[in-house]
Amino acid sequence: MEATKTQIFRIDHANFGKTIRMAARIIREGGTVAFPTETVYGLGADALNPDAVLKILRAKGRPADNPLIVHVSSREQICKITEDIPECAFGLMDAFMPGPLTLILKRKAIVPGVTTGGLDTIAVRMPDHRVALGLIRESDTPIAAPSANLSGRPSPTTAAHVMADLAGRIDAVIDGGQVRIGVESTVLDLTSDIPTVLRPGGVGIEEIRGCVGRVLAGYHEPIPDVGGVVRSPGMRYTHYAPETAVVLIEGDPESVAARISRLIAEYHKKGRRVGLLVTEETAEQVSGDEDLVLCRRDDLEAYARNLFGGLRYLDGRDVDVIVADGSIKSEGVGAAVLNRLRRAAGDR
Repeated sequence: MEATKTQIFRIDHANFGKTIRMAARIIREGGTVAFPTETVYGLGADALNPDAVLKILRAKGRPADNPLIVHVSSREQICKITEDIPECAFGLMDAFMPGPLTLILKRKAIVPGVTTGGLDTIAVRMPDHRVALGLIRESDTPIAAPSANLSGRPSPTTAAHVMADLAGRIDAVIDGGQVRIGVESTVLDLTSDIPTVLRPGGVGIEEIRGCVGRVLAGYHEPIPDVGGVVRSPGMRYTHYAPETAVVLIEGDPESVAARISRLIAEYHKKGRRVGLLVTEETAEQVSGDEDLVLCRRDDLEAYARNLFGGLRYLDGRDVDVIVADGSIKSEGVGAAVLNRLRRAAGDR
């Protein structure tokens, strides 16, 4: 694709309004702007402008049949682009919006097919971030925004990550610092007979069940296929993977440490350098060539917040393999962390 000069807008309290207006003008004119949300940085364009959405796909190298999440700033915008909204959706909006929950609903004809991967459904969410909400409101349109990275790479949690992947490929990025959560939103399909979580994320399935009752964990099942296209991003194609191979070791803490230790010895015999992505407790028992200690084992929020940055860091540290510590609990955001690590390790 033809290179473009990517503008960097460093936003703060003093220049907030001016920066939002400049970025929104790019969106209204059919351009692309990366911006922070509470989960990861998104690459945004006018969701109702098919030519603008195509710019997202080209910049990321993203397949056209991979649906995009549309970001809104109000319930009224959700009603503008969706139809046949089930009653439970409004309870979920009350409980989790704005926040890291994406709902899959039936789409209206106003939404172009390129935005939804050709499906009759649409993925919508309301981000819990001042910059994101300000940009959507000022742009006066829903904004389609997948993660602001090259397709398949670890998601960006800082503007520097965005620039590393997309400099020269997008019009602008708003630098709002590091994001708060660090993994993407939970995707909940409300078009199936039983609400189904297709991708774990910032809202735990336990919290959703507390709101609507029975909920299926679709990410534990075979990928749901609808006419050859999946309903949720992050399910079919390679995702979250650095260039360096990732090996995930799961289990109870003692067995994980023992298996990592054996694995390091095996790789060293082959002359391979090992990077470790580990908790503090595991780091006390093992040591690789490059060790990145993320957090204490029980601090799932910190693991999520540091996960993608950690993968990117080790990817640049001249190691042959990254061994990741999977000794955390698969609950709340921990389920999302393990899901991302399994995808990073298993898609090779």
